[in-house]
Amino acid sequence: MTDETPRSARAGARGLGRGLSALFGDDETPATPQKQENLRTLPIEQLKPSRFQPRRHFDAENLDSLTQSVREKGILQPILVRRDPADANRYEILAGERRWRAAQAAQLHEIPVIIREMDDRGASEIALIENIQRQDLNAIEEGEGYRRLIEEFGHTQEELGRALGKSRSHIANTMRLLTLPEEVRAMVIDGRLSAGHARALIGSRNPAALAQMVIDDDLSVRQIEAALRDEKTAKTKAAKPPRYKDANVDALEKQLSLLLGLKVTIAAQGEGGALTIHYRSLDQLDEVLKKLRAED
Repeated sequence: MTDETPRSARAGARGLGRGLSALFGDDETPATPQKQENLRTLPIEQLKPSRFQPRRHFDAENLDSLTQSVREKGILQPILVRRDPADANRYEILAGERRWRAAQAAQLHEIPVIIREMDDRGASEIALIENIQRQDLNAIEEGEGYRRLIEEFGHTQEELGRALGKSRSHIANTMRLLTLPEEVRAMVIDGRLSAGHARALIGSRNPAALAQMVIDDDLSVRQIEAALRDEKTAKTKAAKPPRYKDANVDALEKQLSLLLGLKVTIAAQGEGGALTIHYRSLDQLDEVLKKLRAED
């Protein structure tokens, strides 16, 4: 979160719990001396990644770019940490793991940190929200983050939307990606499949096969939607029960077909129905009309 974060977003975010309160500070006034005491420099080896980190994939190119920036300018924004509950001599990263990784790659020996007192619940919440707000997650990780915030911390989609500047429909649609098979979710995580393409696959009878077609043939979202419409049409036709005819109607169809020399079908509809004579040329139609007039 940068200093340019709107006040309204910060105010809404505070309603989410201790995690965001710690991330943004308890108010919007300049840091007090007591808060300044939490700002210090630590040896880089004393820091460790949080076990609550929702992100599993770190883009190598972006990390290389950040490493170059850190090498030239250092760490401009302190990393948020808490004391490791299992080791008093180490600190667990709450927000800023990418900066810590870049600092390691840049071979820095020390790193600026802000130390906050926080329990496991707060640490988990802040790790989720910080990554979502910074848009550091892929769509699957983002969806998992929303789901955890809702299931573990009792937040609603509306609350998350207001606090994070997202629409409720965006949160709902992102979470729907989690219903896709694991192999399709993996395609989104590694970047082979976009979130838009993945959303279009939801509801398909075989999303994995269709996802591979998207990758192999470079299909657009509209092409996926068209394929799904065709799939649903075929499924509907296959679901229609076979039509059974009355024996008398079947016999009458055969008699009329022999009489006219053309295929005749009868569709009963209540007390009425429809009689259809099938012809393949105008000459056949003329022959039928002649026979009908002869009967007159």
